[in-house]
Parts: sequence; C-alpha cells; structure tokens
Amino acid sequence: MNLQISGHHIEVTPALREYVENKLEPVISHFDRVTGVNVILSVEKLKQKAEVTVHVPGKDIFVESAEDDLYAAIDVLFDKLDRQVQKFKQKVQDHHRGDKVANHLAD
Repeated sequence: MNLQISGHHIEVTPALREYVENKLEPVISHFDRVTGVNVILSVEKLKQKAEVTVHVPGKDIFVESAEDDLYAAIDVLFDKLDRQVQKFKQKVQDHHRGDKVANHLAD
C-alpha cells in the first residue's frame, strides 16, 4: 500500500504523520485490497481541513472534513472514511454473493 501525506499551507510534523497513520490502520484493516492512500491536510482561513482518497480496485473513495482543530478534522475524517469503506465492502460482498446464487440457480 502506498501512503502519501501532504500539507497545503501547513507543515506535516512527525506527530501529525503518526496520528494520521494510527487513525488509518483500523480503517484499512477492514478492506485488504487498498492500493494507495493520499491524505491532504490544509488550512483555509479559520478552518482546518483534512481530505483523504483511498484507492481500491474499481473505485476511489474520497472523504473530506473541516473543523476548527486539525486533530478534530482528522477524527471526523476517519470516522466518515470508516463508514464508506464498510459500505463499499458490503456492496462488493453482496454483488459477489448474488453472482454465486445466480450461477447456482443456472445449474
């Protein structure tokens, strides 16, 4: 898995990098076919913004969050991402299950 963390108008400190990596681990553990993750941390006027794009075969999952505190934005971001990854995983499993049932009925 390729992980890229970058900052826009902000320096990505080792503490921020470690915090993002720790938050990312449980989300990625739900879905083992992740090929890459891009995280962008930025400051826009008074809002701290965090964005993430997770690359999986057949889809890119994009989530963004803006809060007054960057750590709060990262927390909200990974909560949203976790829900989307689980939803995508469920959709993939349901589609594959439907194929097995359809193939079984055709026999």
